[in-house]
Amino acid sequence: MKNEKTEFVKDITNMEDDFAQWYTDVIKKADLVDYSPVKGFMVIKPYGYEIWENIQKNLDKRFKQTGHKNCYFPLLIPESLLTKEKEHVEGFAPEVAWVTQGGNETLGERLCVRPTSETIICYMYSKWLNSYRQLPFKYNQWANVVRWEKTTRPFLRTAEFLWQEGHTLHETQEEAKEEALTMLDIYKEIVEEYLAIPVITGTKSEKEKFAGADKTYTIEALMHDGKALQSGTSHELGQNFAKAYDITYQDRNSKLAYPFQTSWGVTTRLIGALIMVHGDNRGLVVPPRIAPTQVVIVPIQMNKEGVLDKANEIKNSLISKGIRVELDDDTANTPGWKFNEYEMKGIPARIEIGPRDIQNGVATISRRDTNEKSTIELDKIADEIPALLEDIQKGLFEKAKKRRDEMTFVATDFDMFKERMANNQGLAKAMWCGDPQCEENIKKETAATIRCIPTEQEHLGDVCPFCGKPAKHMVYIAKAY
Repeated sequence: MKNEKTEFVKDITNMEDDFAQWYTDVIKKADLVDYSPVKGFMVIKPYGYEIWENIQKNLDKRFKQTGHKNCYFPLLIPESLLTKEKEHVEGFAPEVAWVTQGGNETLGERLCVRPTSETIICYMYSKWLNSYRQLPFKYNQWANVVRWEKTTRPFLRTAEFLWQEGHTLHETQEEAKEEALTMLDIYKEIVEEYLAIPVITGTKSEKEKFAGADKTYTIEALMHDGKALQSGTSHELGQNFAKAYDITYQDRNSKLAYPFQTSWGVTTRLIGALIMVHGDNRGLVVPPRIAPTQVVIVPIQMNKEGVLDKANEIKNSLISKGIRVELDDDTANTPGWKFNEYEMKGIPARIEIGPRDIQNGVATISRRDTNEKSTIELDKIADEIPALLEDIQKGLFEKAKKRRDEMTFVATDFDMFKERMANNQGLAKAMWCGDPQCEENIKKETAATIRCIPTEQEHLGDVCPFCGKPAKHMVYIAKAY
């Protein structure tokens, strides 16, 4: 056990030397995940799952505040349902896992392990919807999905992942658009205000939109290594799925009509984003609002009289303020080992309290974001720690935004852009002609993709720097996970 713990606190790979290996080191040493016997499938360990639960809890609260209800749909989907929407099935075909046998019997029809649930949900909606009086349908499910990825990395891209998927029906296109944009705003709110990750909102190009959608809205974030990460999407599906799955209702004029539909989702890749935006060469840095443990108390010389009593007193005073706090009274490890462990796990603040501190009426506070230490009067801890946590939360967002802004550049020349992308130097803003062939050429030449057509447009020029045609939009372009 001793050697195992020594290995746990051993230095991780420097993120500037090998970012991919740094990421792998962090998720393992911070005890977030383990690898399963099935390639590409991850085991989310308690600490990693607690982070997901906090994301889930805050999202679910906002969903319910906006009138959505949770439900659950089957994991397996008959092939005949999947093939009804041609564009949709073609988009997911390479990633679908199939069940062909049940027990000892070969199935008469293949069953798809859901890569997403539009098809099965549309089938059920066609049974449930009869009249305009029932609309809107505003349902969400928390579930797992399977997409048979060839290259995987825990949280970022795995064969199975956890997510929520909302699926709504509306009388009008305007209502559906409002719904899709409302959900995108909720994603932005949670990612920025809780995960402290700045995002860009916008619309996906025709090439990059969700298979079967009329329009896809997205939030895009920039990771520490200069690559982008799609962090949440919301789709206007129009009447495409409604027509394919015969979802009809009697409208206000007693005529048969098709509803307008949306779907939207975020996944456990948000944990990957959190790691890659805030982490450093000591390990994780977890924003206080999403952290499973916001403050850890480490008693020093806890065998001395009064130390544990004072540590418990501090713990109870913080709990009374609604702070998630842990007291480490384990005697098997030294305080120094514990400091390393909690730094690796990214716990926002650490309180150290020993006999001399008690005598002086103070405790030592260590911030994970800056690794700065200071003293605080014991009788002021409960009042000052909440403000400290908010300062850490705000500081992490501002630091991430500053780095993103520093790694964003204007591309006015294709050769310059190719050079920057070859060195993975961040997020490009550029004018674009809107031609899918031009977009394909950008990807072919640089491996970068158009991340979005941002909601907030800037006029950077009149021509597309990639092909010379008249420009239609300003876009963000980057290599991406």
